[in-house]
Order: sequence, then structure tokens, then C-alpha cells
Amino acid sequence: MAARSGRSRLGGAPGNARLTSLTGAVLIVLLALEGATIPFIGPLLSVHIFVGMLLIGPVALKLASTGYRFGRFYGRAPDYVLRGPPAPLMRILVAPVLVLSTLTLFGSGVLLVATPHRGAVLGLHKASFVVWFAACGIHVLVYAARMLRHVVVGRLDGEPWRTALVVAAIGTGVVVALATYPLAGTWLHALGSSRHVEKTSTARRGGVERGWNPARPSGRPAGSTAPSLS
Repeated sequence: MAARSGRSRLGGAPGNARLTSLTGAVLIVLLALEGATIPFIGPLLSVHIFVGMLLIGPVALKLASTGYRFGRFYGRAPDYVLRGPPAPLMRILVAPVLVLSTLTLFGSGVLLVATPHRGAVLGLHKASFVVWFAACGIHVLVYAARMLRHVVVGRLDGEPWRTALVVAAIGTGVVVALATYPLAGTWLHALGSSRHVEKTSTARRGGVERGWNPARPSGRPAGSTAPSLS
């Protein structure tokens, strides 16, 4: 009776599916916002970093809910076994790649914010994004319709708990983003410095092409003479 009451309170397998889908819907919105910053990563770097850190909360909840289902299914829990396993391709190939690339993408992102690098860690972050994007695209295409059904389905047992978990995940992400955002100052300062150097270099190249010599304060082309006052 106690076990049945616990399952009813938490929603069991249907509740877990609903939680996974609700979290997935939140992630789609946040990931779309994060993706929109990539083509304009220079001026939107601060937004990219903030949203990336905010995503940690919902991503952790999504991994927890799917990991819980994995454990319950292979632990032979009846309600999870009745729902069946994921499709073989998704279970054997896409899911492991998606989980590993997600951990690598966010792990390298956190490391970049904590200790700014432009070497191997940044390269790993970019490479893991390519792999993650491909795996996540397949995942969304396969499960989008099911996610929508789970989101719009009528009220299930444990609804307040699931809502609280999703809100807590978003809140945790916001706290992490706010706490770590000052660390992004190094990246923003480096970006500003690189732009200044680039502008200065471009101006100097343009000046040389016009015959400008930086050693001449007047900026007159070499070989020119000042007008005589006599």
C-alpha cells in the first residue's frame, strides 16, 4: 500500500514521462535562445555565457529524469517495463552520444568561464557542440510529437511535484548564471581588447597604404614638404 501510495504521489512512469517532456520543452526554448547568439557571438557573448550557465539546471534535471527511467526500466519496475524501451537506434547509438556530448559541451563551457582558455578547451567546446547538435537534432525529431502529447495531456498524479522540480531547475540555473557571470568579465575584456587591436592594426595598414608614416606626427606622406613661411 505504501509503495502504491508513493508511486501515485510521484506519478510513476507516466509522471516521469511528463517531467521529462516538460523539461525538454523548457530546454528547447532556452537552447533556441542560446543558439541564436552563436552567429553574433561577438556582441552577444555575455548573453551566450549567461544562458549557457542557466541551462545547467534544466539539463541536469533532464539527465536525472531520463537516467531514473533507465534505472527503473532495467531494474524491471512493472510500470516502466510496460512502457517499453526506446527504439534500438536511439537507445544504442543516439542516447549515449547525446549524453556524452552534453556532458562534454557543458563541462568545457564551465571550464572556459572558470579559467578562460583559447586552446584545447575551446576547441573541445566547439567540437562537442557539432556532435551534440547532430545528436540533439535527431533526438528532437524523434521525440517531438511524444513530448507535445505528454505536455498537453490532462493533469496527472504528482503534478505539483513535477512543476516544483522544473521551477527549481530553472531557478538553480539562474542562480548559477548570476553567480558565475562576473567570471565572464575576462572573456568580455579580452574581446574588447582584441577588437581594439584589430581596429588599430587596420588603421595602421590603411595608413601605410596611403603613405602614412607613424613616425611623422603630422601624418603627411613621406617625401612631402611643409609649406615655406618665407
